[in-house]
Amino acid sequence: MLLPALGLALAGGCAVPRIPGITPYKMEIQQGNFVSQEMVSKLKPGMTKEQVRFVLGTPLITDIFHGNRWDYVYWHEDQAGNREQRKLAVFFDNGKLARLDGDVVPAKAAQ
Repeated sequence: MLLPALGLALAGGCAVPRIPGITPYKMEIQQGNFVSQEMVSKLKPGMTKEQVRFVLGTPLITDIFHGNRWDYVYWHEDQAGNREQRKLAVFFDNGKLARLDGDVVPAKAAQ
């Protein structure tokens, strides 16, 4: 009695059978704030925090010890496993945009 039950438990679904040539579906994973070059190009020194939030959205990270810095982090992995990661730090001085630092920076003006 015990032996047939044990056989059914082992054969009953501990592993999914693999079909050669077919890979299982993998979801694309996106986390954080996507910040494009176009969005960053809209930022101008002296903008208020509200204006920056309107252009970039709410920052992913705000540090209570560094209230004059907002961090925008973006991470994306496609179905093939390729990863893209971007970081942007926005710094304020007296509530006004002072500078940017990170992977996405404003485009240089055409000369």
